[in-house]
Amino acid sequence: MHGKFDSRHPLVGLSDELIRLNGRLKGMFAGARRSEGLGDSELTVLNAVVEADRAPTVPQIGRSLGQPRQIVQRAANSLIEDGLIEVEPNPDHKRAVLLRATEQGVALKREIDARADAIAEEIAGSLDADLVRRAAGLLHDIRKELEARLRTGESK
Repeated sequence: MHGKFDSRHPLVGLSDELIRLNGRLKGMFAGARRSEGLGDSELTVLNAVVEADRAPTVPQIGRSLGQPRQIVQRAANSLIEDGLIEVEPNPDHKRAVLLRATEQGVALKREIDARADAIAEEIAGSLDADLVRRAAGLLHDIRKELEARLRTGESK
């Protein structure tokens, strides 16, 4: 990154670029998320539930997304009402239930992903797909490392 603020910490520069990129990507992929009657929060929580390795809880999703638990809970409640996710008892915690996607929720996520793939093919022709894959992998690794630090209390 080149600019007036090159002296700042690389993590600050990364954060700035991600904020800018997020705005561009949201605009580009808005068509993939159209007409589902769900807001950004609901779609983000649905994605988190469908993509999770294990059924997550609302607090786990909130921590992963850096969002207050209450916002995630409202989105989860809406998804439950719509039949896109369901709750099941959590053997490790009495009150923090586990969230699982229903078949309808998984199908909706697949539809959205298919539309997003078509949009990506159309607009990303000039981007190097391998570079994008590597960047996504690096961002995933950075996120996981930051989450691990936050869990252990190393950084507040």
